[in-house]
Amino acid sequence: MTDQTKDKSFFGHPKGLQTLFMTEMWERMSYYGMRGILVLFMTALLQEGGLGLTTITATAIYGLYTSSVYFMGLPGGWIADRLIGGKKAIWYGGIVIMCVHIVLAIPNESSFFVGLILVALGTGLLKPNITAVVGQLYGSEDERRDAGYAIYYMGINIGSLIGYFVCGYLMESAGWHYAFGAAAVGMGLGLIQFYITHRSLPEVSDKPSVAISDSARKKSWSIIGMFLVALAVVTALTLAGTISIDAVSLAEKTAITLSALFIIYFAFIYFFGNLDATEKKGMWALLLICIASACFWSGFEQAGSSLNLFARDYTDRFISTFEIPTAWFQSVNSFFIIVLTPFFAAFWVKLGKRMVTPGYGLKTAFGLIIMGSGFIVMVFAAHIAAGGGKSAAFFLILTYFLHTVGELCLSPIALSAVSKLSPRRYMGQMMGLFIFTYSIGSIIAGLLAGGFDPDNVSEMPSLFQFIATFSIGVGAIVLLIGMFSRKWEQEVVERKEVLEEVRDEK
Repeated sequence: MTDQTKDKSFFGHPKGLQTLFMTEMWERMSYYGMRGILVLFMTALLQEGGLGLTTITATAIYGLYTSSVYFMGLPGGWIADRLIGGKKAIWYGGIVIMCVHIVLAIPNESSFFVGLILVALGTGLLKPNITAVVGQLYGSEDERRDAGYAIYYMGINIGSLIGYFVCGYLMESAGWHYAFGAAAVGMGLGLIQFYITHRSLPEVSDKPSVAISDSARKKSWSIIGMFLVALAVVTALTLAGTISIDAVSLAEKTAITLSALFIIYFAFIYFFGNLDATEKKGMWALLLICIASACFWSGFEQAGSSLNLFARDYTDRFISTFEIPTAWFQSVNSFFIIVLTPFFAAFWVKLGKRMVTPGYGLKTAFGLIIMGSGFIVMVFAAHIAAGGGKSAAFFLILTYFLHTVGELCLSPIALSAVSKLSPRRYMGQMMGLFIFTYSIGSIIAGLLAGGFDPDNVSEMPSLFQFIATFSIGVGAIVLLIGMFSRKWEQEVVERKEVLEEVRDEK
């Protein structure tokens, strides 16, 4: 096993980063490749090879799926920490994802819905643990850590670019199930290279990070087994028609349940976590950021639903005689992420040198407002569609550009805020709680997209106007409160710096 602190074989970073970079790139290729065509497949007519679902049902299912992917990261991380270790979690999660995409390539409605459930389980096992293993490549004082995550994040976006282009092209040129099959091939390539190079990963990823007794381990496996059996029974009964599930109603109840769980857990830590006054101020600042995050993703995740449908039905996609595949428009976000990330990283550094750095709350507010402004662009595009025409591709490209700028203002900043402002003894739990905001935002996004009615074009401007007004309005409120919470953030950060200096002296 190579000494990770001396290993600089991958662009000055440990060789294990190459293994994780490639694995995540191919996993994201499969995930985003399917995400880009999911709603299109469900709403396509039966004679076109689709499922023929209504928009409101398809987008509700989309919201449930994307929300579940994020939510399942919590038990996925728990399984790795206590039962199998990060390396095995990545491997088994990848195998599940690949096998499920193979099943999805089979033209069968029942296998499609079973596949969605299993993809969420596999992704929940792989995604949080591969991110955690990246951090294990570096020592606590290794200055390469942030740059390593930046390289890893680049792999995510390269993978999504490949997924959108390959699956989007195959969808329209060869058929839906060839596109799903391509996602399986992508995950398979990731698994092959992971198997060949996994020895470059740190030994700490081989075993669980939390020691538990044999009895606790057996009990944990029993609980997991009972959950899987219950899930299989409910799925079978649903497919047999014994149980009837209304996707829209289920999505609404899920949104309420996730929001309630977030509030209860947050309140439990705040009131019963033995926090001092400074830590409670940090919790209030984090609550503001979590609200901004949930609202942000409820708008941003329109990319795979309402904006995807708009691209298919109401956008002029022709360049000369070539028609741009619908899913390709979603790749614009990944492209802008790759191009703009270095500029934003340099911008925040220069801003900090020239003036007082904006607080986390202010930065996330800017992200939410900028994302909301992208829907103002879509209001104009929707008016063109309502008038009987097709809007230029420029409208969608500009919208995705603004969404990307908003993402770069909010997403990495919010993650940094959680690591800086959380009470140290609740760091892991607060990061898990923050992931809840992705799930809440995704499920709300699916419900909002249900208002996109292809048969009632005149209502489209109102949908985009509502999302824009809501996002910008919440952003403005976060901005105002953020001016006060910035002082709380500074108190928390300064206190942590003092405590770290004391520990270093000892």
